[in-house]
Amino acid sequence: MLEKIFKLKENHTNVKKEVLAGFTTFMTMAYILAVNPTTMTAFNEKGYAGTLMNPNGVFFGTAIAAAIGCFLMAFLANYPFGLAPGMGLNAYFCYTVVLSLGYTWEEALAAVFVEGIIFVLLSLTNIREAIFNAIPKTLKHAVSCGIGLFIAFIGLQNAGIVQDNPNTLLQFHKFSGKAFDSSDFCALLALIGILIMAILLIKKVKGGILLGILITWVLGCLGQAAGLYKVNVEQHFYSMLPNFSNPAKISSLGDVAFKLDFSRLLSGGFIMAVFAFLFVDMFDTLGTLIGVSSKADMLDKDGKLPRIKGALLADSIATIIGSVFGVSTTTTYVESATGVSEGGRTGLTAVTTGILFALSMLLAPIFTAIPSCATAPALIIVGFYMMASVLSIDLNDMLEGIPAFICILAMTFFYSIAEGISLGVISYVLLNLFTRNAKKKNISWLMYVLAVLFVCKYIFIK
Repeated sequence: MLEKIFKLKENHTNVKKEVLAGFTTFMTMAYILAVNPTTMTAFNEKGYAGTLMNPNGVFFGTAIAAAIGCFLMAFLANYPFGLAPGMGLNAYFCYTVVLSLGYTWEEALAAVFVEGIIFVLLSLTNIREAIFNAIPKTLKHAVSCGIGLFIAFIGLQNAGIVQDNPNTLLQFHKFSGKAFDSSDFCALLALIGILIMAILLIKKVKGGILLGILITWVLGCLGQAAGLYKVNVEQHFYSMLPNFSNPAKISSLGDVAFKLDFSRLLSGGFIMAVFAFLFVDMFDTLGTLIGVSSKADMLDKDGKLPRIKGALLADSIATIIGSVFGVSTTTTYVESATGVSEGGRTGLTAVTTGILFALSMLLAPIFTAIPSCATAPALIIVGFYMMASVLSIDLNDMLEGIPAFICILAMTFFYSIAEGISLGVISYVLLNLFTRNAKKKNISWLMYVLAVLFVCKYIFIK
């Protein structure tokens, strides 16, 4: 039956490989179960005058939205991509829409719902698919490479290997020497994890990424037991050991689900919030689909992704469902690249990831105990894998190479897949126009439209 549904042989894969890939994708996405409730409810502690948002409810909403999103991706598109409420968009939800614009979280959820409806309409009318197909192959490879650097950078940050520096902005982790503390332990653990994972992959150990995560986590638990890692909730050093003494109750979901408030639907701020959600989600999703599918050789000879309409529709519907269950925009995750690297090629990978998100509601203490310093090495290693896309970029052709370089730089250093695509498209169009090569390159009219829209975004949206 699985063969009939997911066409495993046609995609040169098998059940074992797909399940392992799905498990790996989940392990690198599971952090959202712990992070999203904290991020979305941060306004609770900042003098917020409205009804407080229950973080336990957000936890269950996150798990439900992720599970349904993964199932939709599997059965509408048969792709191995995982979905969950997006990082960055949850921060925009809390700090911009609620705290800065002054909307209640119920009204902010309504904005996410409206964005999802617009997404569905765009997907059904082929506009999003047309945008995907209009982007030149060079920029698609650049997006893949840029995402690799981007997720590697996220991994370095999550583990504390990269730290802030007031003079140079960033620096390598400063170890405390004699006063070895928890941050030192996390950074060191992640570095060890990278080494372990690299050795496993060089030795071609099946499931090397997943096994590396688990080994690193076990080492972390041993370090906590030995006193090298000390729990300090105020400093965000949480226990690496599962805690079953105070589990969250699913009844808390009722505090956040079905609470949408459309009373300010036509206000200027509401429309701006909807557009911001729409813009970031659209191009983060497109960037992720381009990057991950390129790495997995899923693009056809013309650089197009077959069944992309189903993938985009899954993303859109998942956003609507997520808002109903009380979470910010649900989007396709760049961490899906970890599962693809383990051989995931069909929707069975996504189904496995979705099942694990559903099970996480029963086993929350276990899944949320895996620290980011254990999953960070996976992001860094996958970043290495995705860097290979740079070999497909003709850097000798400056009309191709410079926009690709700008795309990669912007995606990494501006901390946004969407920004990388924006500046990549603008620079590609302008350079070809000013050097009178636009006709020779046969640039799609949609690329011109995108370039104008992106320029307008920088001028009018602050």
